Formats: sequence, C-alpha cells, structure tokens
Amino acid sequence: MAKVVVFGITGYAGGHIGAELASRGHQVKGVARKISTLPDGIEADAGSIHDADFVRSVTEGADHIVVALRFGPQADEPQLIEALPSLTAAAVAQGARLGFVGGAGSLLVAEGGPALVDTPEFPDAYKGEALAARDALDALRATDQALDWFYVSPAAGFGGYTPGERTGKFRVGGDILLTDDQGNSYVSGADYAIAFADEIESGAHRRTRFSVAY
Repeated sequence: MAKVVVFGITGYAGGHIGAELASRGHQVKGVARKISTLPDGIEADAGSIHDADFVRSVTEGADHIVVALRFGPQADEPQLIEALPSLTAAAVAQGARLGFVGGAGSLLVAEGGPALVDTPEFPDAYKGEALAARDALDALRATDQALDWFYVSPAAGFGGYTPGERTGKFRVGGDILLTDDQGNSYVSGADYAIAFADEIESGAHRRTRFSVAY
C-alpha cells in the first residue's frame, strides 16, 4: 500500500484518480483549495500548491505526489509551473514520485509533428492551457535526475463534458496522439485513472511522458 497525495482531488481527473487508488487499498490524501464531498476512504486537506510550506507539510511521508490541476493561471494564483520548484524539493526530500495529469495539446499528430496545439484546427480558447501544459512538460524534462517524475497525456477528447464509462480497456502510447480507425481520440475519466494508478504501482515510465486513449 502506498501513501499518495493528490492535488486537485475535487477536479475531474483528480477525483477519478483518487477514487481508483483508494479502491485498490492505497492511502490517499486529497488536496484542494476548498474541500467538498470526497469519495470514501480519502482524507482531505485544504491548501494551495503555490504555498511551499503547505506543500512540504502535506506531502510528508508520501510515496507519490499527484498533480491534477490546470496548468494556466487560476483566480489569484500563477501558472502551475511556478510551483514546480517546491514540488520538486518536496518530492526529492521524501523520495516520492511526482506524477502529472498532462494535456493532449503537446502530443504530435504524426511522427515528426506538428503538435496538436500547433495545428490550425486547435481551438483558440484552449491554446493558453495547452501551451502552459507543454511548458510544464519541458520544465520536467529539464529537471535533475534526482527527481523521479511521470506525465500522463490523455486523449484529445477527455473531460467532464464527455465522462464515458469504465471499461478497463485502453491503449498506452508515447508522444504521438492515439486515435481510432475513425480518427477519434477519446478516453473516459475512469479508464484514464486506471492507467494512472497502474503507473503508480508499476513505475514503468520513469522521467517521461506517456499517453492513454482507446
């Protein structure tokens, strides 16, 4: 059983990941700025990922630190990348693995590119978030080898607007966007969470990004 701290536990991805981990018997502590109703078996703590002292305290004893938050600025807080130094320090100090719920925008649409976010069809409304997510991935790739991290990019169609069902069947890829025979790219919240929890348990992808889709 691992101790896992999940930042963004009240969000779509974080909630699914926390519930999946708890169902497998892991000790889950959920973190959010404001705590609402959580799945059974999950502790809760309220605070900001941009508060270095809070991050250090809430991750004490953790085996894994999961970040399931928006990458762009929120309310009165800066971009998520600004919290990377304190997250890195906490993870290295605890000997914990740092896992990020990533974005699909930085995935390549084909070998050699371009990235999905750089295609003409990518919606302008989501470009800021996608570019911030790509910047965070680049920053992780530039970190010292002492930091053990992974970053999971979902399919292009992923979110509360299309939750889907738990099937337990999905594909795991790398830096190229996974699509089906019709060109669709999708994964449900529950199946994404299975892939994320599998990675926590297996440690198969170290210091790298992988992707999940049907």
